[in-house]
Amino acid sequence: MQRRFFDFLRVVGVFSAVTLTLPGCNSELLEKQAEQIKQQQAEIAAQREEIEALRAGQKIQDQKQQNCNRAFRDYFEKAQVLSDRDKAIALYREGLALCPDDDVAHYELGKILAANGRNTEAQVELEAALKINPDFIEAKNQLEALKKNH
Repeated sequence: MQRRFFDFLRVVGVFSAVTLTLPGCNSELLEKQAEQIKQQQAEIAAQREEIEALRAGQKIQDQKQQNCNRAFRDYFEKAQVLSDRDKAIALYREGLALCPDDDVAHYELGKILAANGRNTEAQVELEAALKINPDFIEAKNQLEALKKNH
């Protein structure tokens, strides 16, 4: 009977030792999990910010596209068919106010300005076209011809 009692105490002692160390392990494990959750929440927050920035950028791009579509429809296309150069110049300038990154519009405006003898303004427009599109051969040729005659 004594032996059973000592065996019992030994088992209880081992069980107590295990249960005493488990809470320490559990709290350590819980701390690690809490840290992982914290990191994941930070990553999610960063991803949300990135998504919002992308949405804002897309909204800006969409607005630019709408402005350029309007510039083409209401200004550039009309300017190309006009025989009155001063009106065409005004239309190109109004269109470029809406869509300033259109290399062809800068080029066309530069050609009209050059034809009107406004070489300094023409050069500015042709250089703007080349800044937007450095491979724009027609704009390069027009600018070189303008500089030769100037």
